Amino acid sequence: MKHPVFYLTILAVYFVFLIIIGFWTQRKNQSSSDYLIGGRKIGAMVSALSFVAAYFSSVVIIGGGAFGYKYGLSTLWIAAINVLLGCFLAWLVLGKKTRELTKKYNAVTLPDFFAKRYQLPLARIFVSIVICLFLIIYNVSILKGLGDTFQVLLGIDYIWGVVISGLIVLIYVSFGGYLAVVWTGFIQALIMGAGLLLLLTNTLRVTGGLSAGVLALKNIKPGLVETPGVWGFPGLISYVLVVSFGVWGMPQMLARFYSIKSNKAIRTGTIIATIGGAMAFIPYLVGALARTKFPDLANIDQAIPLMVSNFMSPTATAIFFIGVIAAGMSTFSSVLIISSGAMVSDLMKKSFSLKINEKQEIRWNTFTNMLIGLISILIALKPPGLVLTLTAFSWAVIASTCLAPFLLGLYWKRTSQSGVLASMFGGFIVAIVWTMQKPPPFGLHGFIPGVAVSFLLLVVVSHFSKKKIAFIE
Repeated sequence: MKHPVFYLTILAVYFVFLIIIGFWTQRKNQSSSDYLIGGRKIGAMVSALSFVAAYFSSVVIIGGGAFGYKYGLSTLWIAAINVLLGCFLAWLVLGKKTRELTKKYNAVTLPDFFAKRYQLPLARIFVSIVICLFLIIYNVSILKGLGDTFQVLLGIDYIWGVVISGLIVLIYVSFGGYLAVVWTGFIQALIMGAGLLLLLTNTLRVTGGLSAGVLALKNIKPGLVETPGVWGFPGLISYVLVVSFGVWGMPQMLARFYSIKSNKAIRTGTIIATIGGAMAFIPYLVGALARTKFPDLANIDQAIPLMVSNFMSPTATAIFFIGVIAAGMSTFSSVLIISSGAMVSDLMKKSFSLKINEKQEIRWNTFTNMLIGLISILIALKPPGLVLTLTAFSWAVIASTCLAPFLLGLYWKRTSQSGVLASMFGGFIVAIVWTMQKPPPFGLHGFIPGVAVSFLLLVVVSHFSKKKIAFIE
């Protein structure tokens, strides 16, 4: 690898900067609400861009590039629906209502919202366990993307890449809490955007422009430039829905709506998140075009890193490298704070009646962040599957458990406790059982039947239940 001292120096400076933010925000954490959702005082720009950074992490940059390499230009539909459904409509439909109801219920986590909205403590316990277990799988996919990036761009062993990046996140999140998550996420989104734009311009340069690149891709296999092409509609639609509609049920994304300071900020944030989300097109496009330069990759997760290391200048490579690291770290940190909140606030304190004050709860959250992070790092040292495959599995199970009860909990007044439990357990079971089938029935990912069954059970069982749940306007 060329210029190792240059890259390592920039990386070290960046890591020190993140740690400083962690200790700076630590002073602002006076309560568990501050630690978990920033005291509901976060502005539009920080909320929206940290949302984008958490959404389009190294999972999309590395994993999206791998899917683009494997399936071609049809994967651009994933990015298009990400922007429309995962950013614009998510903010438009969920943002205001989520902020208002979580504030009225004084809920600071998704399991807490379920328990208070439906007067159902069992929902808090079950959802907390699902979040803790399956967000660890998501963490593994993030860390795998980071490890691959370190290995290809810096020549650092995969294991050390996972350990170094993981431990840095543990430090600033454990001490700084949610404020550290959103402020570092805001900065990381800006770096991600700059790195991806540099990647796009360099890729178009070395492929002779978009038209020439598409033609070269067509010559390799015509299906790579068609929709649905080599993927097929069942697989394409499944993944589009998992990583777009699935956002609506992911607690680390919904937290941005809990914490934003006003309805006016929600409206502004909707525009910013939609514009920022457009960066999702770049990894899929570059991954597809990478096949014209590296047609026979054994590890397709290395498609994007190889394009960078072979065709970008040292300065551009450094910016992109920091952007990928920033992307992974922003998501990893978002997931950690949600996991610790589920473990400490929802399970230990509210479900099992652990007697702790606000300061003690912050310390417990700090410890739990470190524990969950270390477990994720250990698993990521020998991870199963591709980055985006791991992500889709974890998102499918969590969304199948949470999405229907959350969305209908915001807008529908006829929900019942039995309907909510049937929805949660039914969606959870269907998503796991369906995903475990190889190949999956009809080529559909477990997310689609899981969420469909969850919505169906909630509506049908609630319709036949005599006792409905009081609804706060």
